[in-house]
Amino acid sequence: MVEIFQNIRQPYDFVLPCEELAPYVEFFSQSARPSLARTRPQPPAYSSSKMFASWTPTCYINLGPAYVIDLGHKRYTVRAGEDVLLLRNTTIARHKLATDNIFTLKFYPGGLEAVLGINQVPLTDQLLPLTHVLPAALLAQVKQPLSFAERVGLLERFLLAAFRRPFPPDHYVRLVHDAIGEYQAAGLQLSTSAVAERLFLTSKTINRYFHRVVGTSSSQYFALLRARTALTAFVAHPQTFDPSDYGYYDRSHFAKAARQFTGLPLATSGH
Repeated sequence: MVEIFQNIRQPYDFVLPCEELAPYVEFFSQSARPSLARTRPQPPAYSSSKMFASWTPTCYINLGPAYVIDLGHKRYTVRAGEDVLLLRNTTIARHKLATDNIFTLKFYPGGLEAVLGINQVPLTDQLLPLTHVLPAALLAQVKQPLSFAERVGLLERFLLAAFRRPFPPDHYVRLVHDAIGEYQAAGLQLSTSAVAERLFLTSKTINRYFHRVVGTSSSQYFALLRARTALTAFVAHPQTFDPSDYGYYDRSHFAKAARQFTGLPLATSGH
């Protein structure tokens, strides 16, 4: 299955974070729901989910058997009971079994630093033990025989306590968050210099902030965000999709951006 082109979330439970964490945490999820096994056909014995770059720190808590994940050009085996952290700075594929049971916590770019004070840049191109960012005792609690809602509650309480801890707000994280907000509010059509001007910064400064917080340039991140958003809209409504709504000159310009984002021609990206 391929992200955007297919519903890779279908076999999962998803829940959004509380309002206070919503600017920094994208979602909590968990696979292998017993209810689905009774009401839906069983998935193939072995399949994969291909996901594109998003620069989002993602935590996988393994409640089930071993699985395999491809990160860039390297393959990793995540053992039963092993919990991992990765930064989705490149295309990844998670190969899975029907018996998988994985709890996921996904942050927005810069969210890991805003909530836990941990910079995401050193995570680039690595699969790391999740104990780098979450205490082993907390992970042990999450792995108890709990419901999905109870696991979410445990993690949310921990994240809220960390987020509310008194420490000086990070100037870089706040400005990157504001820059992304300005870009989205303008329909993904502003240049980096235009975003910088709205925040009373120079293009050079905002680019330095993105490298410091996200791990890539502001222009590269904005291009990725625009391609992801436009491609999602195209897949949902191909007949009425207008590339100019997302700042593309024409269909050719959009197709080129989609290929750069997915690595595949637009006509075959969903296969």
